[in-house]
Amino acid sequence: MRSSLALLVLLLAGCHKPAEKVVVPEVFRVQFETSKGNFTVEVHRAWAPRGADRFHELVRMRYFDQGRFFRVLPGFIAQFGVHNKFQVHDVWRKMYIPDDPPVAKNLRATLAYAKSDPGTRATEVFINLKDNPDLDEQRFVPFGVVVDGMNVVDQFYSGYGEFRPKGKFLDAGRVEEEANEYLVPRFPKLDYITSAKFAQ
Repeated sequence: MRSSLALLVLLLAGCHKPAEKVVVPEVFRVQFETSKGNFTVEVHRAWAPRGADRFHELVRMRYFDQGRFFRVLPGFIAQFGVHNKFQVHDVWRKMYIPDDPPVAKNLRATLAYAKSDPGTRATEVFINLKDNPDLDEQRFVPFGVVVDGMNVVDQFYSGYGEFRPKGKFLDAGRVEEEANEYLVPRFPKLDYITSAKFAQ
């Protein structure tokens, strides 16, 4: 009996191979297909290795698909990175990554993670719509840049404006806690990502 049990344990152990370690390229590109058209992001690990690795992880799991550009402020930023299902976002928004030291500047077309305090980067990302030196001083660290299709990014719908109380419409807490269940029916003009995948 013991020998058959031991054999069963060995067989079951063989069914669960450890996940293969993913080696993130030093430079990689991601193609975003959106409701306004396509744009391509080039990510540089040399700029922010932890940020680049998390972005690679999120693209691998198709985290951004169907996510909304929920905070678009002309002459400032376009923000995305809330998963379309709030249950998934609720888990990942708490999976913080340590800060990277700044290397690149927040120039137009660069991407960096949103954060509330040091050590709170997780999934939300913004694209700089202009040069934003103030964000350098606040230690927002770029990890990539739009290399094609910035004209598409410039067209994302911005009519809902800033979060309350500065703005009139969007509630930041509900965006975080309810995701598309809050955004889609109430803010139908928001542009969104149909797919984000690695470019060939």
